Amino acid sequence: MKPVKELTYSEAIAELESILARLKGQNVEIDKLAAEARRATEIIRECRTRLTGVAKELDEILDEKE
Repeated sequence: MKPVKELTYSEAIAELESILARLKGQNVEIDKLAAEARRATEIIRECRTRLTGVAKELDEILDEKE
């Protein structure tokens, strides 16, 4: 498993979808449940950070055009 910061955005989303599918399953071991939730939280945090950065960058680019 790659460190979260090394995932592309697409890889991060795919992993989140995979985690969600496993969590929805009925055979999730309780020990793995906490680890899966931590990983998902980490991925979500990283994605938010990236999206915020891109939004700021786009705002700056658009401001330069005006």
